[in-house]
Amino acid sequence: MEIDKAIRESDDRRLKTKYNNAIYVIRRALALYSIEEVAFSFNGGKDSTVLLHLLRAGYFLHQSEPSHSNGDLANHEFPIRTIYFESPSAFPEINLFTYETASNYGLQLDIIRLDFKSGLAALLNAKPIRAIFLGVRIGDPTAVGQEQFSPSSPGWPPFMRVNPILDWSYRDVWAFLLTCKVQYCSLYGQGYTSIGSIHDTVPNALLCIKSSDNSKEQFRPAYLLSDGRLERAGRAKKCSPPVSGCFPAVSNGPKSSDVHEIGMLTASIIAVGDEILFGSIEDQLGPSLCRKLCSIGWTVSQIAVVRNNIDSVAEEVERRKSANDLVFVYGGIGPLHSDVTVAGIAKAFGVRLAPDEEFEEYLSHILGEKCTGNRNEMAQLPEGITELLHHEKLPVPLIKCLNVVILTATNVTELDWQWDCLIELTRSSSILELAEPYVSKRLRTTLSDVCVNFIII
Repeated sequence: MEIDKAIRESDDRRLKTKYNNAIYVIRRALALYSIEEVAFSFNGGKDSTVLLHLLRAGYFLHQSEPSHSNGDLANHEFPIRTIYFESPSAFPEINLFTYETASNYGLQLDIIRLDFKSGLAALLNAKPIRAIFLGVRIGDPTAVGQEQFSPSSPGWPPFMRVNPILDWSYRDVWAFLLTCKVQYCSLYGQGYTSIGSIHDTVPNALLCIKSSDNSKEQFRPAYLLSDGRLERAGRAKKCSPPVSGCFPAVSNGPKSSDVHEIGMLTASIIAVGDEILFGSIEDQLGPSLCRKLCSIGWTVSQIAVVRNNIDSVAEEVERRKSANDLVFVYGGIGPLHSDVTVAGIAKAFGVRLAPDEEFEEYLSHILGEKCTGNRNEMAQLPEGITELLHHEKLPVPLIKCLNVVILTATNVTELDWQWDCLIELTRSSSILELAEPYVSKRLRTTLSDVCVNFIII
């Protein structure tokens, strides 16, 4: 089978792991359900194209087991029922690619022209389908709360959602498509990185090729997008953030003109930890961070300690991010950021968490095989607003989400280390604005028996 052969011959260890895990999920589903009881939802996009070829490979391997006698299926039609929801707002290129793919691989295509929920209900009433393979990935709007096998949500027709590529990243998708040399929709060659409808999708501006003249815009192919977190930057929204990954500055603190007028930069500090609130430990990082900020001319407006849960973090960050130039957050135990902290910051900015391939590489290097959890889940960061602050002395980059900086220090020594790295980075990339420290002096005098205090700053 050409897909399985291409992956086996690849030198990409990460891709092999993702492939093997996905094939396991597919074969598990085919063992639980008969071929008549499963279906595959295909929409012509890159994720469902990956899933199509994984299903082809998975079905081939499933049928090649000793308990099955079909043998080589290369000349047989793809037997899994394929569902395509045809929409008048779909790109013509998507429709063309879907029908060509159905012809090339012998797909049993059920074309549905109703909305997803109604069409699904009608199909399940007419066919004995119990499970549907979906090309959902972590970071997709519909992926919240899903696992590789997840029953449909309340209020929906009952079926099992099977998500073989749930833990795949943007990089994994393109590594598979390019390694296996399979066709994909032509729009991905024109700068589109995430395809919705004709009303809400444009080429990703990060792939735009700038020219000296005013000729028609050209775009590089989707697989050249270096930051997979920004794959949905081409999705137009009523209040969409700029494709550069930064939100409008109106929500991120005082206007720069106001700051220069009053000559003051403000920061807020948020400590996350029940152990501080319970009195189990004394917070030493907050006062130390205050001194460090004052030493570079910043004013700390507040130090807050919040409970170790997502909502508490989100509420405090939401309050502080618009009232300060920077917000520093720390808390948790261990060398990495707290999942609660990151999730809370994402919620405060109204964005989702998505796997960050670069950060996952750091986790793999640091944790190796000792990691007991899912590294892909640990590497989820707020999508579109996260910047990794690299320094050669830091084993793991610091995380900056717009004007919120996450510190992983658990003691003063670690804080000193991270702060020194942050200052060095600032001198080259202007992460912080460095100013002269404020000097406070008090002059006491008596005028007409009235005591007046003057504070000179």
